[in-house]
Amino acid sequence: MSTQNQTPDQKVAIVTGASQGIGAALVEGYRKLGYAVVATSRTIAPADDADVLTVQGDIADPATAQRVISAAIERFGRIDTLVNNAGIFVAKPFTQYTAEDYAAVTGINVAGFFHITQLAVPHLLAQDGGHIVNVTTSLVDNADSNVPSVLASLTKGGLQSATKSLAIEYATRGIRVNAVSPGTIKTPMHAEETHDFLAALHPVGRMGEVGDIVDAVLFLETAPFVTGEILHVDGGMSAGH
Repeated sequence: MSTQNQTPDQKVAIVTGASQGIGAALVEGYRKLGYAVVATSRTIAPADDADVLTVQGDIADPATAQRVISAAIERFGRIDTLVNNAGIFVAKPFTQYTAEDYAAVTGINVAGFFHITQLAVPHLLAQDGGHIVNVTTSLVDNADSNVPSVLASLTKGGLQSATKSLAIEYATRGIRVNAVSPGTIKTPMHAEETHDFLAALHPVGRMGEVGDIVDAVLFLETAPFVTGEILHVDGGMSAGH
């Protein structure tokens, strides 16, 4: 595929879970920064923008990670940033989780992060560095009896620890690794009738907006001295109740 529309020094970001909500807004945010974007999700539609390449696939499948990375290099010739935004959240009492729940949540939240990040790192190193951002959840730091969510803590908690581990492993090689830890954000994931309940979980008394998370990710993108940071964007949830 032709790369003639791209300027030689244009940076390239990959965004997972990019078809709606936070992911779709992240694609717009990186475009406003001037980045070309490779956007992936199961159901994502082709983009009108020549600097946005969409790749359909289940991020839990290692073959999807391969296709996304290959498409980025073929179309744009480089990778500078990876945003691991794809995630699934299933809130149930612990003993009610099914084998299917476990497979789905670990597949997207853990395997989805692992495979694409492992494939992206050599390309970041080829650019003398880059940035990885992982989207977690503030329930990892402060469990809430109103929202039983062991699978979120098991998977996103692991992702949060992996953020710090990767940040230190690559600190001298130019790759920064950070996480954004949201509270509950108004996205299509949450039905309107649940909003009052979800708002009350936050000390500030309201849900977050998609733009709050995009702003946090783009702050980290443009903060060269920040790595290994877990940036809580959660209306005070992580501070207390």
